[in-house]
Amino acid sequence: MDFGVVVQVNPPAPRIVALAKRAEEHGFSHFWTYDSHVLWQEPYVVHSQILAQTTQLTVGPMVTNPATRDWTVTASTFATLNAYFGNRTICGIGRGDSAVRVTNGRPTTLKTLRESVHVIRELANSRAVEINGSRIRFPWSRASHLEVWVAAYGPMALKLAGEVGDGFILQCGDVDIAEWMIGAVRAAASAAGRDPSSLAFCVAAPMYITDGTASGRQHALDQCRWFGGMVGNHVADIVAKYGADGSVPTALTDYIRGREGYDYNEHGKAGNSHVDFVPDDIVDRFCLIGTAAEHEAKLQRLKALGVTQFAGYLDHDNKEETLRVYGETVIPALTDHLTAKN
Repeated sequence: MDFGVVVQVNPPAPRIVALAKRAEEHGFSHFWTYDSHVLWQEPYVVHSQILAQTTQLTVGPMVTNPATRDWTVTASTFATLNAYFGNRTICGIGRGDSAVRVTNGRPTTLKTLRESVHVIRELANSRAVEINGSRIRFPWSRASHLEVWVAAYGPMALKLAGEVGDGFILQCGDVDIAEWMIGAVRAAASAAGRDPSSLAFCVAAPMYITDGTASGRQHALDQCRWFGGMVGNHVADIVAKYGADGSVPTALTDYIRGREGYDYNEHGKAGNSHVDFVPDDIVDRFCLIGTAAEHEAKLQRLKALGVTQFAGYLDHDNKEETLRVYGETVIPALTDHLTAKN
């Protein structure tokens, strides 16, 4: 299992670069950032600085979208970063959430998402592609390599991820939900004639190391409650389309009954003022909270489901300590376990 970090692109940028360098020192392989250009700073500018000041990290957005960015520009950005820093980029992509909704826009259709995945991947892998009747490629791009991982929740989006994604991103750490969604992606991949084992499966959720006390745990729950609100926004869309009694697990739908709205200006913020509807047990299920041993136990369960990367959000007040404990305890424990098992 690989380990990644997910952060907002909040100024000052040197602080983000410093976190990336520390993450690399502690054994994390991936460093992801949000991509909502109105709410936060431009991620790809910061990505270039991270790549310049690290040697091993793979860097990318979690997630970009095909609505706010021209697909050819996105592909050119990745190919350019690869040309300068080696093939150390990755593209997480979805239909569009905070990047489009903060300006009262709408997520793209799945058809558009499917087409954008193809265009971005072909161009950023130094291949030609047909766009609007024209066949184009980047004449300056040589041997660029980019994987495109699709973020999804709903049944049809999960199907698309299995059919076209190099990987699947699930932004929720609940083991039961992960089992259902990974199964759906695998089934779709198999039905499309693809080898499901060739796909990457990434679970992304807040990670917060606590001291083992009840008060410390409660503080961590409060710091990570925003994530339940963020996931709830996606779930609300799914319920509106498929109904609460459809093919979506009740564990994912029941808790949004008390949801009354969402302010994207507080997207991803600890202390979010409109996530009181998210109960402690949902925060605990959706996130990784607790001592190192508790993190290890949950990660072992996720790994058994086929999760190939855990990407931990650090949008809380315990960034450095969480990185340290993961680097000194959690990552070695998972690595030792896998080495011994293999």
